[in-house]
Amino acid sequence: MAMVVALENMGSSRGIQIPDTIIEQFGLGEQVDIQVVNGDLVITNGRKPREGWDAAFERAGSSVNDELLLENLPRNRFDQEEWDW
Repeated sequence: MAMVVALENMGSSRGIQIPDTIIEQFGLGEQVDIQVVNGDLVITNGRKPREGWDAAFERAGSSVNDELLLENLPRNRFDQEEWDW
């Protein structure tokens, strides 16, 4: 989706306003990362890859009693012909 927005004076700088729909769609928080990539201005949500995974794993609890769901499935053509066991 392309959108044209005006550069607005903001003190001694200039900036753009990002519509709420885009902020929600991309999960932008209070800060974003900006960088120039191949001559384009790129704005990202500023989160690190896998940020929050540790906390999510903690909330999921122990895996000691987890069942391996794929163990009881019959072998398929890929398993029989293409996969090296």
